[in-house]
Amino acid sequence: MTLRAPSVDVPPQPWTGRHDGDGPEHARHWQRVHALPATADAGTAVGGAASAGRPAVVVGFASDAGVARNKGRVGAAAGPAAIRAALGPLAVHDGRVLADAGDIRVEGDRLEDGQARFGAAVAQLIDDGALTVGLGGGHEIAYASYRGVAGSAKVTGGARWGVLNLDAHFDLRDEENPSSGTPFLQMAHEEKALGRELHYAVLGISRPNNTRVLFDEADSLGVTYLLDEDCSREATEAFVREFVDGLDVVYLTIDLDVLPAAVAPGVSAPAAYGVPLEIINAVCRQVAASGKLLHVDVAELNPGFDIDGRTAKVAARLLDTILGAALTS
Repeated sequence: MTLRAPSVDVPPQPWTGRHDGDGPEHARHWQRVHALPATADAGTAVGGAASAGRPAVVVGFASDAGVARNKGRVGAAAGPAAIRAALGPLAVHDGRVLADAGDIRVEGDRLEDGQARFGAAVAQLIDDGALTVGLGGGHEIAYASYRGVAGSAKVTGGARWGVLNLDAHFDLRDEENPSSGTPFLQMAHEEKALGRELHYAVLGISRPNNTRVLFDEADSLGVTYLLDEDCSREATEAFVREFVDGLDVVYLTIDLDVLPAAVAPGVSAPAAYGVPLEIINAVCRQVAASGKLLHVDVAELNPGFDIDGRTAKVAARLLDTILGAALTS
């Protein structure tokens, strides 16, 4: 298997972290990750070590154009770099291969162009056999990711797919200009045009932060959801199991504002309630361990509003959980 480097705006940059030694017993992500070249052998890790499982490739989506359109706190365009900086120092306890393909950058208000280019990059990497990991950026990355998932050979070949959103918001706004608040309605409209139904589930919905119109829209589209206050360990496990069992492949998207503000302060819309981190981490592990995870992204990290890098570290920890669970699935 070979992984081809997709077209990006910003090439992969060196990762950094603590250095305790060069042996595998000292391995951290920054020592294992490699820039994705034009042709990369996906069966071999850096230094010639044999890889384990499907290679994972991170692709950044440096955008907050959708957040600006949604009248949120801008700054999420700096998210991909902050997530890499937090993920790099984490220890690696397995033989996974992690590659970095660089970033798609949205200049000014050219959101749709950036989403199309990100989608093309993701579709190419999925078709090459990678587990793709999108680093946002505002939650407008969700529609960009959709372009990649829906354009991949698995989905065009007939696989039954769905998107699980960990989020305090439905993001089903019906607006003239697409934004970070509209991606899942955009998906629903496109799937309908293709003669398909969007299988969409949301875990962590905040009732006070979604209007009746949004609940009605969710009901009309057949969206399944679990309120933040109902997210016990048992309830979330059953909710995810029922959703994933009916699918061939899953796209998981994590809006960090699903977490309590004390855990994730560096987001566009901090949550007054939120779902505990241990619950969200368990959900991430469950989805990745199902063997059906096709693509995952993390959205809404806004480093300018973070406290001691807290939110970036949480994002990195969730991705580390997903990478480890996906490796053994």
